[in-house]
Amino acid sequence: MCANVEITAFREYVKNSGISFHIAVVYLLARTANRIPEFRYRIRGDTVVEHDIVHPSSTIMGNDGVFSFCSLQYVDDFATFARESAIKIADVQQRPRLSEEDEDRDDLLFMTVVPWVSFTGFMHPMRLDPSDSVPRIAWGKYFEEGGQIKMPLGVQGHHALMDGLHAGRYYEIAQDYFDRPETILVAKE
Repeated sequence: MCANVEITAFREYVKNSGISFHIAVVYLLARTANRIPEFRYRIRGDTVVEHDIVHPSSTIMGNDGVFSFCSLQYVDDFATFARESAIKIADVQQRPRLSEEDEDRDDLLFMTVVPWVSFTGFMHPMRLDPSDSVPRIAWGKYFEEGGQIKMPLGVQGHHALMDGLHAGRYYEIAQDYFDRPETILVAKE
């Protein structure tokens, strides 16, 4: 499913706070997924498991223009997430990798950004394996429409584990976070 999310308040808050736009989007989208059980479900053989927490694994463009995979450790505290993610991303940019560090992990959310295109549809590559049940999330180039800043957001999940209701809930929660970034992009006191 692909839909535009409105990011006017989010973009302004991130810009004024000196926060990395990319890290803030990854955090927000991972936080959203962690609130919805169906985004934490995975198929293993003949059973379904639910992870307590799922972690973002994002594509990162290296200094040479080659993309690498970068698995990040999700934590609720944004300041901690941002600090640790920035270190990991810088390392991956210096030493690109063409595969996940641990390809057998399924407690991930595969994420990518296509900042050059405001897409209206997006299809992620999938392994031809019925147990490949890791959700995929993509966002694209933001744009202005009617005085608002909008961004395309694609969400792909295994239909045996989630359906339109869960994807709709994902967009609803994400939009609430984009509308009120100051509620989540702060360190815990």
